[in-house]
Amino acid sequence: MSGTPAYTVRVAGDPADLEACFAVRKEVFVREQGVPEDLEYDEHDAGAVHVLAVRADGTPLGTGRLLFGAAAAERTGGDPAVGSLGRLAVAREARRLGVGVALVRAVEEAARARGLAAVDLHAQTRALGFYERLGYTAYGPEELEAGIPHRSMRRSL
Repeated sequence: MSGTPAYTVRVAGDPADLEACFAVRKEVFVREQGVPEDLEYDEHDAGAVHVLAVRADGTPLGTGRLLFGAAAAERTGGDPAVGSLGRLAVAREARRLGVGVALVRAVEEAARARGLAAVDLHAQTRALGFYERLGYTAYGPEELEAGIPHRSMRRSL
C-alpha cells in the first residue's frame, strides 16, 4: 500500500454531503446504538460545521460536527472561545482505519479557523480512551445522554 489513506475528510459543503453525514449518524446512533431518531437530529444541525469522511468511490465512512457560539454555550459552560465536538460516528466497516482520528482533527481545524481556543465534547464512557489518546481530558460527573453514559472532555487547541 502506498500509505495514502483509502478515504478523504472534508467539510460537508453541499446538501448531498449533509445527507451523507446524516446517513452515517442514523446507521451508527439510531440503528446500532438505539438512540431515538428524534434525539439524534436537533435544531443545531442547520448551523453546525459538519465534517465527512468518504472513500474514493464516494461511500460515506464517518462524520462529526462542530457547534460554536450560542449553539455551543450550553455544552461548554457558556465560554464563547470553546466549541463543541459532537455526533462523531464511524461506519462499522471503517472502524480501526484512522477515520475517527481524522474526523476529530478536522473538527479541531474548523474550530481553529473560527478562532476557538478549545473544544469540548461529551464522550460515551466506553470511548474515553480514544479521546484521551487525542489529548482530551475528562471532567465532571458521568451523565446519561439518550440512556448512554457520557463524560465531558476538553482539549485546548
